Amino acid sequence: MTAALVRAAEDLATDMARLDLRGRIRLVEDRIPGRLVFTTSLGIEDQALTHALALNKGRTEIVTLDTGRLFPETYDVWVETEAAYGIRIRAYAPERQAEEAFVAAEGINGFRHSITARQQCCGFRKVEPLGRALDGAAAWFTGLRAGQSANRADTPLAEADEGRGLIKVNPLADWTRADVDRFVRDNFIPYNALHDRGFPSIGCAPCTRAVKIGEDERAGRWWWEQESKKECGLHLHRPEGDVVPGQEAAAFEESASAATSREDRRELV
Repeated sequence: MTAALVRAAEDLATDMARLDLRGRIRLVEDRIPGRLVFTTSLGIEDQALTHALALNKGRTEIVTLDTGRLFPETYDVWVETEAAYGIRIRAYAPERQAEEAFVAAEGINGFRHSITARQQCCGFRKVEPLGRALDGAAAWFTGLRAGQSANRADTPLAEADEGRGLIKVNPLADWTRADVDRFVRDNFIPYNALHDRGFPSIGCAPCTRAVKIGEDERAGRWWWEQESKKECGLHLHRPEGDVVPGQEAAAFEESASAATSREDRRELV
C-alpha cells in the first residue's frame, strides 16, 4: 500500500503542475475516491483555497481547528467567509478533559513555561483535533507553500502521508506570497484583517505577534522560543510521534507586503 500511495502522489503532483488552482482541485476530486478534507486556518493562503473550492462546488469538506484561543479577527473572517460563499466551515475543538487538565496543571498561559508544555498545548488544541478531522480521509488539502520556510522548500504539490495513510495535497506549493496576495486581491476574497497589521502568519492569539521589519513571515509564531524549536506538529508525517525540533527553521522566502487593504476591496458578488 505504501508504494502504491507514493506512486499515486507522485503521479498526481506531476499532473497538477500544468493546471491552474481550480484545475488542480478538480483533478484531485476526480482522481481520488473517498473522503477529501481541507483544513483551513483562515489565513490568507487558506482563504485562496477556500475561494477555489467554493467556486468549484466539489465534494471536499472544509473544516477548521477551533483551538479556543484564536484572535477575534479570525472568527470575524470565518463568519465573513461563510456568508460570502454560502458554506459552513465545520469546527473541530479540543477535547474538554485534556484542556481542563492542562489549565489546572499549568495555568491558562502555561504553554510559555517550557517547550514541552507548549507542545502539549498544541497537541490537544491542534494535533488531536486534526486526527479526528482526517479520520477516514483519502486526501488532505493544505495551504502549505515551499516559500514559507527553509524546511518547506521542497514541499511538493502532492505527497504520500504514510503515517496517516492518505495523500497530502498542497495546491499552492509552487506559489509565492506575492502570487497569493495577487489572487486574493484580484478575486476580492475575504481575508483576516491582521494581515494588514503586520501578521503574515496567524495562529492562536497568545502565541502570535506581528513581525518586525526584516523578519521572516513566521517569526511571530511562538516568538519566545528558539527558532529551531517552533513547530506545532500538524505537518509531521507521524502524528503519534514526538515533535521533532527544527521543522520551522530560518526563513526561505522574504516576506511580501500584506495583502491589499480592505479599502481597496469591493464586496463579493
